Amino acid sequence: MRKLWKTLLVLVILAGASAAVYALSRNSKKTDGTKEVEVTTGSIVEKAVAVGQIQPRQKFQVKSKISGIVRRALIQVGDTVKAGDPLFEIGPDPTPLEVTEVDRRVESAAASFRRAQTDYQRSVDLSRSGVLPKSDVDAKKEAYELASVALNKAQQDRELTRRGRLTQSSTESIIRAPAAGTVLTRSVNPGDPIVPLTSYQPRTEMATIADMRDLIFKGTVDEIDVGKLSAGMPTRIKVGALPTDVVTGHVSRIAPQAQQKEGATLFDVEVELDPTTKITLRAGYSANADVIIREKKDVLVIPERLVTFEDGGKKATVELAGPKTKAPAKKVEIKTGISDGLNVEVLSGLKKGDRVVERPPKEIS
Repeated sequence: MRKLWKTLLVLVILAGASAAVYALSRNSKKTDGTKEVEVTTGSIVEKAVAVGQIQPRQKFQVKSKISGIVRRALIQVGDTVKAGDPLFEIGPDPTPLEVTEVDRRVESAAASFRRAQTDYQRSVDLSRSGVLPKSDVDAKKEAYELASVALNKAQQDRELTRRGRLTQSSTESIIRAPAAGTVLTRSVNPGDPIVPLTSYQPRTEMATIADMRDLIFKGTVDEIDVGKLSAGMPTRIKVGALPTDVVTGHVSRIAPQAQQKEGATLFDVEVELDPTTKITLRAGYSANADVIIREKKDVLVIPERLVTFEDGGKKATVELAGPKTKAPAKKVEIKTGISDGLNVEVLSGLKKGDRVVERPPKEIS
């Protein structure tokens, strides 16, 4: 009986040891970080990302032709206006150059008047002596009268300019809308000075108007992707303020020249929004546009991180897991198609259901 118990005890110990060894062997495979990823079928989209904003197709800056002070602002941001609607009333404020100019005109008109007066008086004297015909006297008289009118006009202009009033039509002191649209910005308030265009400074921008019914996407795309783009390509636009909505459209313009921004070479692109878009958009919304270059459905795909590219990207390989658990993985060459940056299309070298080895990243000591 004692021998039987000893035999059973030995068998139990051996069984436990075998189980422990098996468990350790299994755990060693799991803890080395190696995984297997199955080759599946799915859709893949090759795209280029443009970063930008929703903007009106055209924006109009409202500026004044005259200098002065804003007397009244007749609009608020968000107002809808028609072309020609009054926006601001300006009280003209003459510049030193304008004052000098009107003074010069008065001096010139006064000199012309004195000459005409002298010529007319001389013609009268000569006519009395019978030397000059009456028709010549009449011509001199007309010139004298015209010079008198011109002098009076120049003096009135000088007075009006110095008093801050216009010499021409009073409508020039009313700044009107250059086009129909919505007021996006208003940069001046009553009492603010207005500067006209000069050779050394631009005119004061008073307001901005745009047609909010005609919006487009304006953005930039990296030089790496711009060569793949062409007008008419479909786009899907994600607006930052509307995370659950997608706006569709198509590429309408690609800039022929790059711009440098923060060390990157970028190209401007514009996207025409589809007219069926019912989403309420606002000027200045930040957005990203995915330009669809190519799209394939029901193709073999694997994560691109599993692929090793060699020879400058000409050769692609993966580690194919063995058919059995203990079978070693083998390196196989595959041919890849389009990529979306995360997954890549497999054209040959693998089939659906194959398992590709994914090894953990190497630690840098």
